[in-house]
Amino acid sequence: MKDTRIFHTINRLTFGSTPGLIQQVKKIGEEAYIQSQLTPASIATPDSLTNQLQSLDTLNLTPGQLYKQQHRLNEEAKQLKLDAKTKQKIRGDFEQKIRSQAEKARLLRAYESPRQLEEVMVDFWYNHFNVNALQGGQIRLYFSAYEQQAIRPHVLGKFRRLLGATAKHPAMLIYLDNWQNTAPGSPQAKGRFKGLNENYARELLELHTLGVDGGYSQADIISLARIFTGWGVPRPSGKRIEDEDGFYFESDRHDFEDKVFLGHQIKGRGIEEGEEALDILARHPSTARYISYKLAREFVVDNPPESLIKKMADKFLETEGEIRLVLKTLFSSSEFWNPDVYQGKFKTPYRYIVSVMRAVGEVSNFNSATGLLRQLGMPLYGCPSPDGYKNTQDAWLNPDTMIRRSSLAVQLSKGLFQDRKPVDSQKLIETLGDNFSENTREVINKSSPDLKAALILGSPDFMKY
Repeated sequence: MKDTRIFHTINRLTFGSTPGLIQQVKKIGEEAYIQSQLTPASIATPDSLTNQLQSLDTLNLTPGQLYKQQHRLNEEAKQLKLDAKTKQKIRGDFEQKIRSQAEKARLLRAYESPRQLEEVMVDFWYNHFNVNALQGGQIRLYFSAYEQQAIRPHVLGKFRRLLGATAKHPAMLIYLDNWQNTAPGSPQAKGRFKGLNENYARELLELHTLGVDGGYSQADIISLARIFTGWGVPRPSGKRIEDEDGFYFESDRHDFEDKVFLGHQIKGRGIEEGEEALDILARHPSTARYISYKLAREFVVDNPPESLIKKMADKFLETEGEIRLVLKTLFSSSEFWNPDVYQGKFKTPYRYIVSVMRAVGEVSNFNSATGLLRQLGMPLYGCPSPDGYKNTQDAWLNPDTMIRRSSLAVQLSKGLFQDRKPVDSQKLIETLGDNFSENTREVINKSSPDLKAALILGSPDFMKY
C-alpha cells in the first residue's frame, strides 16, 4: 500500500479522493490538511460551486419565506377557481422543487466542495437529528431549511447551539409532534392540542443527547415533555407568513408548574424552562460520552475503543461541547492512526455514490445519483426512523448489496454520471493512489482495458474506507 497515512486521512475526513488530492495532502502533510478541514472558513469555495448553488432559488429560504411562497400559490389557485386535484398538483410541484434542489445542493457540495469535513459532518448531524422529508405534510416544506439553517451552520461549533437550533426548528417540531405538546388543563388544551405528547422529549434524551443508557427515567421523559409544552409553530397558520424562523412559543399551552428533571429543580416560568433543560443536557456527562461514541464510530471503527471515547468525552466536557476540538482530539489520537482501522469502515450507499462521483470527476448527471440512492435503500432525507441512517457495516453489508454495487459499477464505469463518457481507468488508479490489495491489483492488471474501471469501482477495496 502506498502513502497509507495520507490515504487514511482522505478516506476519513472526506467522501473520497479526487484527482490530485493525494498529491495535495502529501505536499502539505496530513496534520496541516486536518487543521485546514477543521477550520472550513479558511478554505475558499470554488466559484463554480457558488454559482450552481445560487441558481437553486429555494435553498436558502427561511421557513417563513417557504410558507409564504406556498401560501401565495394556494391563493392564486383559489382565485383561478382550480379544482382540488390541480391545487394538490401545484402544491406537490412546489414541494418536489424544494426536495430536488436540496438533493442537488447536498450532492454538489459533497462532490465538489473542498470543505470536505464540513460536508461529512452535515451528513453525520442530519442523521443524528434526523427528520424524514418523505413523511409528508409541512415537513416537506421545511426539511431543506432545517439542514441549511439548523444543521449546517453549527456542525463544527458548540453542541448546545446545534441542539437549540434543531429543537426550535419547525421541521423537528412537526416531525416529532412537539408542536401539539400541550399541558392538560391549559387554556388551549383542546382538539389535537389536548394533552402531553412525549415523542420529542423521549427522542431528545434517547437519540439526541444522553443515549438509551444515559441514566434517565420515564419520570424524566414526562418532566421534559411538560417543560416543552407550548414549543411549536405559529397558529393560526397565517401567522407563519410573518414568522421567518417558523418557531412560536404558545404560553397558553404551557405547563407553568415547577418540575424536577434529571435531579434539577426547574422553576415554572415559560420558554426559559426549555432553554434550561437544553443547557443541562448539553453539559451532561452522558451526552459527552454518547456524542463521543458516535463520532468515534463515524471516523474510526464501528466498535470504537473505550480509551478513545473517554478522551473525547473529557474534551467535550472541558470545552463545553466544542465539536471542532473534540474532533481534533480524535484526529490526533493513537486510536485514529492505528493501522488496524485503515480501510476498516464499509461505505454506506451515500458515501459509495459520492466517492464514485469524486473519483471519476466531471459529474454532470446528479439526477442519476439521487435515483441510485433510492435504489440502494438510502434516499436522501428519507430515513423513516428518528435515529437516522446507520453508518456501520452490519447495516449495509450483505450479499444483495455486493451484487447490486458490482452490477452498478459497470454502468458507472461507462459514464452514468458523465453523459456516457467512459471512465478512464488509468486516471482512476492515479486518483485513488493505487491503494488496492495485491489480489485486487492482480485482477485489474489481468483484465481487458474496457473492464478495468468497472472492476475498480466494484472492488471490495473501493467499498471500504
